[in-house]
Amino acid sequence: MTDLNTAMCLIISTFEKYAGKEGDKHTLSKLELKELLQNELGELLGKASDKAAVDRIFDDLDSNKDNSVDFAEFGKMIFCLTVMCHEYFCKK
Repeated sequence: MTDLNTAMCLIISTFEKYAGKEGDKHTLSKLELKELLQNELGELLGKASDKAAVDRIFDDLDSNKDNSVDFAEFGKMIFCLTVMCHEYFCKK
């Protein structure tokens, strides 16, 4: 597989690793999202253990307000974080 195909597979498998622990295997609950943020993005986000920060992230991601984060909503976060990292490293 190409590097990009591998990256996409890793994003999908990471989502699936955390989704469904509390119910629907196609969405993340707030607790599942918090665990994912802490375990997978803790160094990047820094405040992944801050309940208020996780609540804000969850509310921002849950665009359809169904009290869960689906893969498309999760993907938007991953893309935004990737853009921010790209911009940061381009400035260095």
